[in-house]
Amino acid sequence: MIRSLAFAAAVAVISASPARAQFAGPTAPATTQVHDPSALRPPAGARVAIIEFEDMECPDCARANPLLHDAAAKYNIPWVRHDFPLSFHPWSFQAAVNARWFDTKSKKLGDEYRDAVFANQPSITSLEVLRTFSEKFATDHKLTLPFAVDPQGTLTALVKADYALGQRVGIEHTPTIWVATSQSKGAPFVEVVDRSKLYQLIDQALADTAQAKTVPTKTTAKK
Repeated sequence: MIRSLAFAAAVAVISASPARAQFAGPTAPATTQVHDPSALRPPAGARVAIIEFEDMECPDCARANPLLHDAAAKYNIPWVRHDFPLSFHPWSFQAAVNARWFDTKSKKLGDEYRDAVFANQPSITSLEVLRTFSEKFATDHKLTLPFAVDPQGTLTALVKADYALGQRVGIEHTPTIWVATSQSKGAPFVEVVDRSKLYQLIDQALADTAQAKTVPTKTTAKK
């Protein structure tokens, strides 16, 4: 049986939390009320980043995935992906754990697995099918997916920590996406409510951070 005791326990913890809505269209009806903004910052050394909370079984996350992938590549900015598996999706939590296992081989491979799951999402109809898909992905990359992917529960803990982070931030739907800035004269983060404006928001964030970096030290000192 594919469901391990650790997996079942993790799902029970998430199921005990309030249900999170998932919106099927390209836009969400309102911006997220952010309670804890500490996670909405670019990684160290980056001026701008895309930050996403995703569920690997969420159809709208699958629709957003190619756009986010292309935007991160076009602008050469970090794309920070957080796990937020919804309790009513039967295989999303295990998919997140599997992705973490591929992360241990390389972060690039973990992200390739996430992208592959999203691209093939309609055909992944159960935990058993997910297992078969994941085994083939591993084999295609000259790896063997172990029968017990997370025997110590370490990867499960990482997924649960991301979910808890999302709860602290105030996540209410997947995907929830922000363009976050560092040392910006503008807003430190802006939610991407209308994904057709993603590139526009990134352009603005890059302009804001570039201008902030060119402010003379003398002006700051006078203040």
